[in-house]
Amino acid sequence: MLDSKTVKEYARELGADIVGIASMDRYEGAPIQMDPRHIMPKAKSMIVMGFRVMRGSLRGIEEGTFFSNYSAMGYGGLTYLYIPMTVMNLCKVIENEGYEAIPIGHQSDWRAIDGKGVPRENYSRPVEPGKPNPDVMIHLRISAFLAGLGEIGYSKMFLSPEFGPRQRIGVILTELELEPDPIYDGPELCNKCMACVTACPGNAISSTKTVKVELAGRTVEWGELDIDACDLAFRGGEMCEDGEEGHYMEGRNDIKPSHISPFYHKPRNLYNTGQAVCGARGCTRACMINLESRGVLKNKFHQPFRTKKPWTMDWSEVPPSSPKVKSSDPIDTSTPEKVNNKSTKLKEAD
Repeated sequence: MLDSKTVKEYARELGADIVGIASMDRYEGAPIQMDPRHIMPKAKSMIVMGFRVMRGSLRGIEEGTFFSNYSAMGYGGLTYLYIPMTVMNLCKVIENEGYEAIPIGHQSDWRAIDGKGVPRENYSRPVEPGKPNPDVMIHLRISAFLAGLGEIGYSKMFLSPEFGPRQRIGVILTELELEPDPIYDGPELCNKCMACVTACPGNAISSTKTVKVELAGRTVEWGELDIDACDLAFRGGEMCEDGEEGHYMEGRNDIKPSHISPFYHKPRNLYNTGQAVCGARGCTRACMINLESRGVLKNKFHQPFRTKKPWTMDWSEVPPSSPKVKSSDPIDTSTPEKVNNKSTKLKEAD
């Protein structure tokens, strides 16, 4: 018979860095399109695993010399390769004991709500009365909170005492009843230093407006996010001023490279949505630097991450008719789907 201790040991052996367990009653109050109990009505437990983003995967962007590694290894590779393999292998262990388990390594690309949390128009409909539209979206960061792995910071990034904002989340829904972990009540991680606000290249995190939600009887608060601004900055773009013409994104003449992109044109995606040209400049790097300087993280390093003033690009001398892309690789300009946080309902951002 599998118990919580054994399941956690398996999870770590298979590749998870941190693991916690939430009982399904902790999702009470979740909106219908984000309630995992509609996915597996007989689920008793959710196993939530955190997978570290290597600090070294952020090094090349910090130095301004090697941008693809974070998108490939710290973003897409984790989301679409490493995490799915881990959760699938742990599901095998559970199903070998006769309990159904669903491996969820990333958000469903078929989810019924769009990038702002609004139902997609003419996309899907419930198969029966009382059911949500397919696909239900599980809020991964809130799941990690409900499994006791850490807290949600002002930037809405999930923060663990091991890695701060430097992890991605995978989950398993299972009929196996496991002892849940307590909600995190350890040392404060986010001290609202506002480093994330100041360093965000898209000014996407409000310093004054916040969102509050009730999670398992606790009030959780984060800064209001401008999802459109985040999306554009994420890909290294910036809206053109009046009279300017941009060529940063295929099919758009109103976007130019921003001060945090050294590329004339947005590079192609890596593993579907891996196009983090900004290198999580505010929400991850600035936050991590603050947490490390305070000495509150368990994953410690011999050297500080930042040793000099961050670089910026000056595009003011570049003519607007800069050369077009000559690579044979297609450029995907589809919008990475993130969810509006301005509602008090549970919504996910990647």
